[in-house]
Amino acid sequence: MQIAFRTHDLGVKGLQNAIEKANACGISAVQLVAYKFMDEIKYEAGQLDKSVAQNIGNALKDAGINVGLIGAYFNPVHSNKSKVENGKAVFKEYIKYSKYLGCNVVGSETGSFNDDKWTYNPLNRTEEALQTVIATFKELAAYAKEVGAFVGMEGAAGHVCWNVATLKRAVDEIAADNIKIIFDIYNYLDASNYQSYLEILEEGLKTFAGKIHVFHIKDCVFEDGKLKQVAPGKGMFDFDKILSKIKAYDKNAVLVLEGTTGDDIVPCVNFIKEVWNRV
Repeated sequence: MQIAFRTHDLGVKGLQNAIEKANACGISAVQLVAYKFMDEIKYEAGQLDKSVAQNIGNALKDAGINVGLIGAYFNPVHSNKSKVENGKAVFKEYIKYSKYLGCNVVGSETGSFNDDKWTYNPLNRTEEALQTVIATFKELAAYAKEVGAFVGMEGAAGHVCWNVATLKRAVDEIAADNIKIIFDIYNYLDASNYQSYLEILEEGLKTFAGKIHVFHIKDCVFEDGKLKQVAPGKGMFDFDKILSKIKAYDKNAVLVLEGTTGDDIVPCVNFIKEVWNRV
């Protein structure tokens, strides 16, 4: 098992600062989102080349930090088509140089018609929306195939692939053997189903057997009729049960503590390690 953090959740800017923070916190892996913590890299095509990617990948490798996933998230159903095209171009660039960055999987969620809010819109659950996502990720998977890379897809209740079944249908219709799954239990929850989080985890593990590349680890509380994310161990999730199921599925799982920041980082790392070793 490896505990990972998104590079921009470490709370520092710059590659060397992120490496120092990760090492100080006992973090052995990252979800690399270069444009969110390196000011010199913008969210547009033409920012990466072999040399830049190698410098990042080698620095992380030399520091003993594994790249568990490359993030290049974009909204494939955004109403601003220039944003969609830019998102695809950036995604393809990260695919092209992925091996130099230290990981051959580049991931994204499946988007929302609420554009930059990435929240629920009834149009998300239409056939048109799903077919747009399928066509987009089929294009990305075909491009990734050319360079021996993989495309990671992540579902969420407020997005087009809003449950396990919808994401499975998308993956089946894309019909590419280089699609991987980024699995986040919290993402699939809302006021109607949050008490069934263990059943949703079991459904995901069964449905995507052999395809799950990383797990996003979060916790939550239910307040004022809605879910609120909190740091792992501070909410309602039974982590003994969650981590025992994940451990049985993959003892070498990469667990990304997405959204855990600041003073919560070290305690949460220790908490996850303690539970994992116990179950």
